[in-house]
Amino acid sequence: MNAQPDSSLEGLRQQYRHYLQSQRDLAPATLRNYLQDLETFWRFLAERKVSALPSIDRLFLRAYLARLITWGYVRASIARKVSALRSLFRFLSRTGQLTADPTKELESPKLDRRLPQFIDHEGMRALLQPPSYPAGPLGLRDRAILELLYASGARLSEISSLTLDQLDLSVNTLRVLGKGSKERDVLIGMPARQALEAYLADGRPLLATPRSGRALFLNRYGGTLSRRTVQKLVKGYAIRAGLDPRVHTHTLRHTFATHMLDGGADLRVVQELMGHASPATTQIYTHVTQAQMRKVYLAAHPRARKGTAKEGTAP
Repeated sequence: MNAQPDSSLEGLRQQYRHYLQSQRDLAPATLRNYLQDLETFWRFLAERKVSALPSIDRLFLRAYLARLITWGYVRASIARKVSALRSLFRFLSRTGQLTADPTKELESPKLDRRLPQFIDHEGMRALLQPPSYPAGPLGLRDRAILELLYASGARLSEISSLTLDQLDLSVNTLRVLGKGSKERDVLIGMPARQALEAYLADGRPLLATPRSGRALFLNRYGGTLSRRTVQKLVKGYAIRAGLDPRVHTHTLRHTFATHMLDGGADLRVVQELMGHASPATTQIYTHVTQAQMRKVYLAAHPRARKGTAKEGTAP
């Protein structure tokens, strides 16, 4: 006789965690974010002394959203927590542990659509200037990382986890492991290839130890370079180049997409290179380029500037 699943709150919590780990094939950071976004919900249940999820309805969830506001969460954080909540209740409905999903009619807070921040061409030239890198293997490594982030548009997780086996410099290609463990090929240009070749010839061999394995980017002790270290070095070089101190690794991904579209690349090609599942995700970068075009137009066209033409001038 099959054992009945544990229907206690803690039992349901563990079932959902197991589902995310085994069925959704989520990246570790994504899994961690899902679970963290539900922590406030479990806290609210404890506060209200709720012991069973079937007793929860839409009014209860609206009270939860109101509580999030009193706890000081902003709209973007609340929207993310609602998304995690929907995923939880969909799972419970599909597995027959709830007869109805109370999140179906739950509205998320409306968000202002923020355009991705990017670095202009002059800023990228300042960031990638060879004189800004220290001498030795770490400088060669750092230059290769920055060139690669900008040239490929790859995510931080995709770059930091690269191995030697994922490079094919004969055709300027990397095979990266993206979200959901999906592989895709990304292209790089000659500056990135040359920076990689210099690092592979004169940088990595000086950092490598027997425990380095096949990892591409190594720290000073021969271990795999962590994401946090990559984030710190990007920020450090951005500040050194006189850029906004808020520049981070994803800014270079935004910059890649914006410069590609500015240069006339097809939206579908950029979508494929970036590993976006939907063209709607890539579409936001067209708004960035339109905003840039408007800025240039207003600055350059005499009839676009503020004020009216003087009397007697041609219309």
